[in-house]
Amino acid sequence: MISNKTILVLTLGLLASLVLVGCGTQAAPEPAATQAPPTQPAPDATETAEAIPTDVPTELPTGAPTEAPAAAISFANDVLPIIESRCVNCHGGDRTEKGLLMRTYEEIMAGSENGPVIVPGDAANSKLVELVTNQKMPKRGPKLTPPQLQLITEWVAAGAPNN
Repeated sequence: MISNKTILVLTLGLLASLVLVGCGTQAAPEPAATQAPPTQPAPDATETAEAIPTDVPTELPTGAPTEAPAAAISFANDVLPIIESRCVNCHGGDRTEKGLLMRTYEEIMAGSENGPVIVPGDAANSKLVELVTNQKMPKRGPKLTPPQLQLITEWVAAGAPNN
């Protein structure tokens, strides 16, 4: 009779095999640091060897931003249309939630009865970013999409300019 330990080992081995097959069976290339540089390119590979830079890093530095520069984000062209489509229904009429009006840049920056909703340059401590990221706002209607969240977060992090 086969022991439970043997069944477990066989099952784990089978799962590992399936994962490897599902991911592909190609061997990982050697890291660039351990490969010996060619002393002379093959005659038919001269153009290819010249076109491929050899000093390009193979990994992104950790913690490096990968998104577009936040300075390119425009309040009028990028942020305000999102606010108009998702926020103004509750924060733009005669009766507003928490006293927060969001029809103009000045109204948004004035904040609500609970204080500021945007801390320019500090998205992590901005109530607006927190509420839309955690999908607590908008309460009614569709939530913001990931690209919309990114635009608003980057705009606030860039200092929330009125541009």
